Amino acid sequence: MNYQKLDAALATALNNVQNSEEPSLVVFIHTEPILDSAAIAVLESLGVSGVTSGKDIFTATLSPNAISQLSDQSWVKHLKRSHQLRLVNKRINIGKLGV
Repeated sequence: MNYQKLDAALATALNNVQNSEEPSLVVFIHTEPILDSAAIAVLESLGVSGVTSGKDIFTATLSPNAISQLSDQSWVKHLKRSHQLRLVNKRINIGKLGV
């Protein structure tokens, strides 16, 4: 595992995962802009969809083992953990609109 390519949130999350084979971490994969067929095959084998040459950011739900495998690839620039979005359930008081 090349930890220099991981952001702090992803490195921390990896330490808390129990099963290293189960895809449980949603990540952004930042790659070189031009991918060869071998790189595309690696991404597709890990379940990354929409892989085309010319695209350099991908999202996927990966296992710790897959993240380790990707971090060792020279064409992967860095991996970042995707944060879960939360619903904003806050009532906004606009006040009265009057003339």
